[in-house]
Amino acid sequence: MTDLLLKNPERALTAKQFQQLADVPPELEWFANLSSEKTRKAYQNDIRGFAHFAGIHNPAEFRIVTRSHVIAWRKTIEEKKFSDATIRRKLSALSSLFEYLCEKNAVTHNPVKGVKRPAANNNEGKTPALSNDQARQLLEAPPEDTVKGQRDRAILATLLYHGLRRQELCNLRVKDYQRRSGVMMFHVHGKRKKERFVPVEPKTQRLIAEYLETAGHGADLEGALYRPVKNNTTGDLTKSLNPRSVYRDVVMCYAKQVGITLDTHGFCVHSLRATAATNALDNKADIAKVQEWLGHANVSTTRLYDKRNSRPEESPSFKVEY
Repeated sequence: MTDLLLKNPERALTAKQFQQLADVPPELEWFANLSSEKTRKAYQNDIRGFAHFAGIHNPAEFRIVTRSHVIAWRKTIEEKKFSDATIRRKLSALSSLFEYLCEKNAVTHNPVKGVKRPAANNNEGKTPALSNDQARQLLEAPPEDTVKGQRDRAILATLLYHGLRRQELCNLRVKDYQRRSGVMMFHVHGKRKKERFVPVEPKTQRLIAEYLETAGHGADLEGALYRPVKNNTTGDLTKSLNPRSVYRDVVMCYAKQVGITLDTHGFCVHSLRATAATNALDNKADIAKVQEWLGHANVSTTRLYDKRNSRPEESPSFKVEY
């Protein structure tokens, strides 16, 4: 259907095309309106799983789903030993679909409402944050005398000092590193197409300047800020970094090199975001400002990084003496 419209960008809709658009079920509209590709794929898999369980073969059959169907499905996925977070996401996906159908008057109510979901751990996020010493070791791990080393130092500083998601980092263009009101900032393109401006701290500014001078693409405003230094497939070194490369070739590479992964289980790229948020809050940053800084839609998500009331060094474990 999309291809049909793209072939006639200058032309008014024919009667047939108009009818095709008018006949699109709201169930499919809901999928199309999910802006995040990652969310869309996850939700599609979740809805596909429910449809298979309930024997749904066409979108209109979602309109006869009852609460009993949802409860039976929840019981089935619980028996498959999915994590609580996965079960919550699956039920959220189904609930989101039915909320949209209610808005479109395709159904009279949301059958997922009232279906019990596993309780969330609202006290602390599961992603481990680094200590200040570990963060410093990681920042200093890349070599200073190579293009890759200079790039990687700038990348690690961008993540650890500014709390960007790795996709947000990969999305940065040269023009997104810009001066506003006399301050250098990252123009960050976040989730759900939300944009924010993040001031860049001085050390990161120096590292980016050194990297751009050596790499030589500082004047390519429309090009990617962080680029590959080699490409064995196509040879193209002007494209954006792949998020998988940031994980494998930058963060995990240097984390293993300095010994972080030995006993910091669950360490990942998101750990750098958690470290930035935890450090900012520990140093008395306002939690509302941290929420805006991280691009969180809800402050409850930001609170997962607030460990000010649960510092390990203040544990009674260290008060016991024998």
